[in-house]
Amino acid sequence: MRAPTRRSATAAVAATAVVVVVAACSHTVAGVAERAHATVPNPDRSYGFVDDRCGLLHDEDLRKLQGAATMVKPFSGAVCQYVLSTDAGVVDVVFTWFERGSVDRERDVAAGRGARLQDKTVVRHPAFLAQRPSTPNACAATAAAGPGVLTWWVQFRQSLGDACADAETLLTATLSADS
Repeated sequence: MRAPTRRSATAAVAATAVVVVVAACSHTVAGVAERAHATVPNPDRSYGFVDDRCGLLHDEDLRKLQGAATMVKPFSGAVCQYVLSTDAGVVDVVFTWFERGSVDRERDVAAGRGARLQDKTVVRHPAFLAQRPSTPNACAATAAAGPGVLTWWVQFRQSLGDACADAETLLTATLSADS
């Protein structure tokens, strides 16, 4: 039988030390694991109408995002309305920001109106898409933002296009402008 070498004896001592340290540092924590909740990157951000921008987007940026040849903005303020002429026909777009709103309240309102809801995370913000079966050519994308909640609503008048994809694109652009 061979005598243990200095190297194997040192390795055995080190392995024993690791086991003792690991055993001494372990402990059990009571409770149930929960996923981390997304936080709003800038809780003091204002998304209201400022400098001829709605939802932090300039009119020209909105026109380009929607692929519109022309755009009319009949109203801007607490709510911004747009009517765009695109390859898919006339598209109505509305932006709202409720400074003291909550995404949970907006979700409850949409559900109460019979909308199908799809939870999302958009640019690190809790969000959802809402589409009513009676108006499949319209969709709203809503997210918690700043101290409140914002929504982009898109409706195709000729029932062409993906209103939810377009609403989410506008929401993403707004929340990306916040970063």
